[in-house]
Amino acid sequence: MTKTILWDFDGVILDSMKIKGDGFRELFKEYDKNYLDLIEAYHYRNGGVSRFEKIKYFYENILNKNISDDEVENLAKKFAKIITENLFDSHNLILESVEFIEKNHKNYNFHIVSGAEDKELNELCQYFNLDRYFISINGSPTKKSVLVKNILEKYGYKKNETILIGDAITDYNASVNNGISFYGYNNISLKQYGNYISTFKGFSL
Repeated sequence: MTKTILWDFDGVILDSMKIKGDGFRELFKEYDKNYLDLIEAYHYRNGGVSRFEKIKYFYENILNKNISDDEVENLAKKFAKIITENLFDSHNLILESVEFIEKNHKNYNFHIVSGAEDKELNELCQYFNLDRYFISINGSPTKKSVLVKNILEKYGYKKNETILIGDAITDYNASVNNGISFYGYNNISLKQYGNYISTFKGFSL
């Protein structure tokens, strides 16, 4: 019996992938289009990876340059400013997910484990009045596997009663690494990993 649900945020509760993809293109607009295409493609392939890791990847694997943690932090702040206005738009909420959360938050222990930046993530949830449905809201730069591990330990949840719902392979990996079940959503390539939610309308556990 499932008692605890850990939710990814981007692509599951908020449809923000394109906003952030466009944000990376704007952040790195001084570089050649071929480089921008590569970082955008990496962004879409790695939905659960934090902006900090994506910025580092752009420099180290695409530009083949070193970048310090301070430089990553500064670029992440610039990125946040670029995407803020579009993120705080209720039209980007995935309504069927939100409706399921509203109807079922008293039936399960709900937590968010996201690759989104922690402060921004909490501000978004407060802005959309979603924070009342979750026991905790957790984001990057802490890696998702660690976020899941921390919640399991802090709240003493049983692994066989806990699932993670996500739209990226990083969500699946975080589930496997922590010995909990994974349910894919909003990304049909995840069907190969077993449980998959085609729609939250009529969905039950």
